[in-house]
Amino acid sequence: MSPVKPFLLIATRAEDQAADDEYAAMLRAGGLDEPQLHRVRLEAAPMPALDLDRYAGVVLGGGPFDSSDPEDAKSPTQRRVEAELRGLLDELVARDFPFLGACYGVGTLGVHQGAVVDRTYGEPIGAVPVTLTADGRADPVLADLPDTFDAFVGHKEACRDVPPGAVLLASSPTCRVQMFRVRTNLYATQFHPELDVEGIVARIRIYQHYGYYPPETMDEIIDRVRGAVVTEPPKILAGFVARYS
Repeated sequence: MSPVKPFLLIATRAEDQAADDEYAAMLRAGGLDEPQLHRVRLEAAPMPALDLDRYAGVVLGGGPFDSSDPEDAKSPTQRRVEAELRGLLDELVARDFPFLGACYGVGTLGVHQGAVVDRTYGEPIGAVPVTLTADGRADPVLADLPDTFDAFVGHKEACRDVPPGAVLLASSPTCRVQMFRVRTNLYATQFHPELDVEGIVARIRIYQHYGYYPPETMDEIIDRVRGAVVTEPPKILAGFVARYS
């Protein structure tokens, strides 16, 4: 089924392979063709003028920016990206416009809505069991997921709790806020709904020197994730596309 309007992917990954892999994974998980998923690489150039009425929904991918970094430690590019995302989220939230933020998206939407985002609940790279709350089980975007499923994570920061007024949809043993919803149509996940085993292996290699893990442990981490069975998270993107097409 083709959406009447395309979706929009906002990307922030400066590494071409990581950016292209993320786009391909979003297409695959969402069941979309390239004309159905436009992409803006926000790290490469200022955000263009966007007419949201042209789009069925907005997806914000992950990336190495950390919302909780001290302001003076952020690069000019990160500060620009964050300012432009704040402006976009002002409009998205006001309109209750369909939005799905993955990993970096949970911090971005969380900060925008008043959550505390810090390093209290960071998780090392790997698969974790994610369990839906009662609200998660009732949410139409998550209708095809089991109550508990494994998902890939790897993040230095996380929301301490959901933003005021938001609905907690999923948790893991080491990070309470794995997914939440703002209003009716804005979603964010701490885990990566687009990643399969080969996808996370590629990212482990690309981000070897970005502080996610000691570089000398890369092969050990790759061996560990290759043993994971992660099949359910892409259903979130498929559910999002199906609901808002």
